[in-house]
Amino acid sequence: MTASIELHAGELTATLAPEVGGAIARFFSQRGTVQQHWLRPTPLDALDPALPWTMASFPLVPYSNRIRDGHSSYGPRPLHLPSNYPNSKHVLHGTGWQLPWRVEAHNTSHATLVLDHPAGDWPYHFRAVQQFSLDAQTGLTVELSVTNLDTVAMPVGLGHHPYLPNRPGTRLTTEVQAMWGGDAEVMPTVLQTPPFLDTLRSGIALDTLNLDNNFIGWSRHARVDWPDTGTALVMTAQAPMDYFVLYCPPELDSFCIEPVTNCTDWMNLAQIGQGHVGGQLLAPGEELQTRMVLQPVWPI
Repeated sequence: MTASIELHAGELTATLAPEVGGAIARFFSQRGTVQQHWLRPTPLDALDPALPWTMASFPLVPYSNRIRDGHSSYGPRPLHLPSNYPNSKHVLHGTGWQLPWRVEAHNTSHATLVLDHPAGDWPYHFRAVQQFSLDAQTGLTVELSVTNLDTVAMPVGLGHHPYLPNRPGTRLTTEVQAMWGGDAEVMPTVLQTPPFLDTLRSGIALDTLNLDNNFIGWSRHARVDWPDTGTALVMTAQAPMDYFVLYCPPELDSFCIEPVTNCTDWMNLAQIGQGHVGGQLLAPGEELQTRMVLQPVWPI
């Protein structure tokens, strides 16, 4: 069985699966006999390195979301990436989620996971580090960084892909400036300001939406409320996580809110002069740091 490690702080537990893409398998509170899961839980006997998309959350590194057809000539080295997800010709979510991470440090409430990534299909050498910290008051903090260990500049985009429970009445509150409208293959084509963005700022029922879209101008703050339990989860992030992805197909019992540093296919969009795409070129030896916090909220 794939090994996992646990962090504890008060009533909070976070279970990490280093061998499954450095992912989070579970994040929950235990109050007496009540176990409140803040992310979609993965059974510990089902941790499978071949199925990282079944995890509660996984890191997006060195790019987030899709690259059209796996090809781009952005940056000093062309990309020709093989498909890495069933039935998709567009590669997605980077490489880190499909590789084992090394546990560099681990105590009761903190863990450091490291991925040393030589150049290969992704033609750049880099190191990624995740610092997980669990606190009874502030919740789970994940600091994700990447350092370019190559001799040339490397295109980089980072993010996280958490799945949250989608129960009847689930509401999302956040603020964004605009949404990337997409084509039939979920690739961004045009910036839009649909009317629901106003409702989103004050809270919107997820069952009124059917989206797999990127947003720009994110406030770096989102709140999910579950009326059936009176609980909520607050997500905050730091720049450059100024982009946001919402994935909420109505047929699923989970949904995703993703803090990211770039929109889907940002490298190809940047090449044609499109703005508002995020991402950056990281110089040799340079490090990019990000932070995400997931803070549970109980009814008063």
